[in-house]
Amino acid sequence: MSETNAAAEVAAPHRYTAALAADIEARWQDFWDAHGTYEAPNPGGDLAGDAEAVARPKKFVMDMFPYPSGAGLHVGHPLGYIATDVFARYHRMTGHNVLHTLGFDAFGLPAEQYAVQTGTHPRVSTEANIENMRRQLRRLGLGHDQRRSFATIDPDYYRWTQWIFLQIFNSWYDPEAKTARPIDTLVQQFASAERPTPDGRPWAELTESERADILGAYRLAYASDAPVNWCPGLGTVLANEEVTADGRSERGNFPVFKAKLRQWNMRITAYADRLLDDLDELDWPEAIKLQQRNWIGRSEGARVDFPVTDHADAKITIFTTRQDTLFGATYMVLAPEHGLVDEIVPDAWPEGTRDAWTGGHTTPAQAIDAYRKQAAAKSDVERQAEVKEKTGVFTGAYATNPVSGERVPVFIADYVLMGYGTGAIMAVPAHDSRDFAFARAFELPMRCVVEPSDDRGTDPSTWDDAFASYDAKIVNSTGESVSLDGLGVVEAKARITEWLESRAIGEGTVNFRLRDWLFSRQRYWGEPFPIVYDEEGVAHALPESMLPLKLPEVEDYSPRTFDPDDSDTSPETPLSRNEEWVNVVLDLGDGRGPRPFRRETNTMPNWAGSCWYELRYLDPHNSERLVDPETERYWMGPREGQPHGGVDLYVGGAEHAVLHLLYARFWSKVLFDLGHVSSVEPFHKLYNQGMIQAYVYRDSRGIAVPAAEVEERDKAYWYQGEQVTRLLGKMGKSLKNAVTPDEICAEYGADTLRLYEMAMGPLDVSRPWDTRAVVGQYRLLQRLWRNVVDEGTGEVTVVDTEPDEATLRALHKAIDGVRQDMEGLRFNTAIAKITELNNHVTKVREVPRSVAEGLVLLISPLAPHVAEELWRRLGHSASVVHEPFPVADPAYVVDETVTCVVQVKGKVKARLEVAPSVSDEELEALALGDPAVVAALNGAGIRKVIVRAPKLVNIVPA
Repeated sequence: MSETNAAAEVAAPHRYTAALAADIEARWQDFWDAHGTYEAPNPGGDLAGDAEAVARPKKFVMDMFPYPSGAGLHVGHPLGYIATDVFARYHRMTGHNVLHTLGFDAFGLPAEQYAVQTGTHPRVSTEANIENMRRQLRRLGLGHDQRRSFATIDPDYYRWTQWIFLQIFNSWYDPEAKTARPIDTLVQQFASAERPTPDGRPWAELTESERADILGAYRLAYASDAPVNWCPGLGTVLANEEVTADGRSERGNFPVFKAKLRQWNMRITAYADRLLDDLDELDWPEAIKLQQRNWIGRSEGARVDFPVTDHADAKITIFTTRQDTLFGATYMVLAPEHGLVDEIVPDAWPEGTRDAWTGGHTTPAQAIDAYRKQAAAKSDVERQAEVKEKTGVFTGAYATNPVSGERVPVFIADYVLMGYGTGAIMAVPAHDSRDFAFARAFELPMRCVVEPSDDRGTDPSTWDDAFASYDAKIVNSTGESVSLDGLGVVEAKARITEWLESRAIGEGTVNFRLRDWLFSRQRYWGEPFPIVYDEEGVAHALPESMLPLKLPEVEDYSPRTFDPDDSDTSPETPLSRNEEWVNVVLDLGDGRGPRPFRRETNTMPNWAGSCWYELRYLDPHNSERLVDPETERYWMGPREGQPHGGVDLYVGGAEHAVLHLLYARFWSKVLFDLGHVSSVEPFHKLYNQGMIQAYVYRDSRGIAVPAAEVEERDKAYWYQGEQVTRLLGKMGKSLKNAVTPDEICAEYGADTLRLYEMAMGPLDVSRPWDTRAVVGQYRLLQRLWRNVVDEGTGEVTVVDTEPDEATLRALHKAIDGVRQDMEGLRFNTAIAKITELNNHVTKVREVPRSVAEGLVLLISPLAPHVAEELWRRLGHSASVVHEPFPVADPAYVVDETVTCVVQVKGKVKARLEVAPSVSDEELEALALGDPAVVAALNGAGIRKVIVRAPKLVNIVPA
């Protein structure tokens, strides 16, 4: 401590300092815990509180699930948590029953990788990280209902994650009813012959394995052999969203390849229309809605079947949005992974096959095998990129264009993906740039069927690129039984669709970019699937009585990894090594007695636990059901302005626009369809907070150096005598610019940190951290303290007298403004208004009690510890948390007079104090009669007077 500070503390022993703040904050945090201050009563059940509280309007406020990192929090992490805490505190004070708590999304790869490196069980390291994070968050004074907190790794929690998985597994989507239904209803349809089996045999004659295969094509959770993103370096498959644009794993930056593996999937595509349509009723940022709409990618067009030559039962089904160009299809392309490729490939190249089509290989099979390996090494983004040179090989097969009867060659090429449409396209090279480039490279014919609007003519061989237009006339499109010539695009699409449907070779349909959700991971640290396989390989759901299925102990936590560049490998999961756990004899309660089974050895992805956690917050200790129906309806059910129900405010980063939010919406809709919840949507209002950034300093090698040790001299930055560069970027341990909340709390107190983070700027905008600027909010609290407490004696100095009118007006204007700002999450402007009021009060010789109490109540959501302390010192025995928030008196909010500026030739010559209701005529007369204005005019005539009552008069002399 400096001599100056030491002397100040002797002179003012009761001054608000970091030491006093620490004492106040610790005491009130203990008080809140001991008295259950933030416990929100449920409307019924074991957690029922007082009836009066439950009868109040409710507000469910949530933060996005945090992952408990071993590095702990830096000051950027709590931004959203503080904001939701301020919002929740404000609503408690405005009479709401507020549910606000925080759990931990604790499964995932980081803990598993740490276990691999250190041998520490993932649960041990994760629970230690959770405890550290709880400590850091508690120090910030966050008003969470601690009874409702949990972690996804708690068996009592993931029991219900497994239960939900089984609800989805045991359901199918009925497209006619547009809802999920129990799988038993589908079985009844097959058994009664209401719905025929695929081959027409009676249901009773099918084997159990055959029935399982049929039902698997309908189940909302199903296992299938499908192309996946295989990452040998991590030893697991990845969802598309976990692969970077350059085809590498988001975590670890390993190469990712396409491979075909048997994996669990969620049939989220069944809900594509509802996921799209229901966005309209959500109070979400338009940018997030747009990202979801684009990800779902709804497009209208037609499905068309192209028969494969010399293969009686084979057909290539394509989806196109331009069925009007069918006559222009001169070849076809399948994705390299397409399941039909191996079926249609001949033993030898057909006579007349061009050298450009074979890739230099002696047989089609060799060409395809080589090309598949080449394509597997590319990401989907790379395959879709616009490159000048298109690659591919001829399959050796031909198909028939159904409208022209022409035989067209079938290729495989990497620019067609299995994840889009049907994994096959009809190529119309005259009117698609990618097809045009491919046709040029492989010397394929092109036919113009959409008349160009420019002067290029109708011979594509003379064009530089394709011609694409919706506003054009169809040409060269006449067959034996249908003609589109002369029609516009819209009319042509309608006619050809009707023609296709009349011949049962196609139909108008809707397609989506959205793919089913890959739900398997080859990891240890995740929820085990509640699925076992019998000796025939048929999957069976565990009965509810066997839940939770707990993770077993294993000696080696890591999945088997491989050479990162070796795509010819396949996963080996950690769970598969525990033979005693994998191979079991169970009685599933189906009347067949104990039988041998093999457990599923994949685990669920880390997204699983965060798909439904809002529901567990409602009823965290319910061991009988997912959530009590009355409790769920109370907190999340539909209501006026929220037709789909959901959480009232959900705050988190925009980076979760697609993954978490889309998955959670899907689970919510399935649970709604099955009658388990009343809310169709999980989150009604979504708010994306910005990011707290920090300066990154790098030396001449580009290596980050400790930001705290950098000196600024002569507008340059220096570290250990070397000049370094400065850039604004993320805050993090690896960038050596992280500032922990513990550091700021120790130096200034938690209330100061809270105020600073809320005052930095609009909540939804990123902003740079500046430790030097924190002192501004520290001084605000010191001035507030001095307005109530004598720094020398510690006595309360307020007086029981009425405030003067100016102070009353300052108080009620602040109340009115702060209320509006709190509702709109504009905490930075709320703090500015409180600061203005506090500054006014410092100039008052004796502070009236009513004004001091108003100030304390206004700041209490933002700085709860100091507010509690001052409230208690002002003589109140109850906590400030549930005190009513001040209400402004309208009489004092409206100014009694307004300052009107009078200008002559654009220069200010006078200021008039006038009533806010003054008319234009009255204001003009007052301005022209003002002595300063008369002097400025000096007898000159007046050409024009512009009046903007009550604040401006502009006089233009003649």
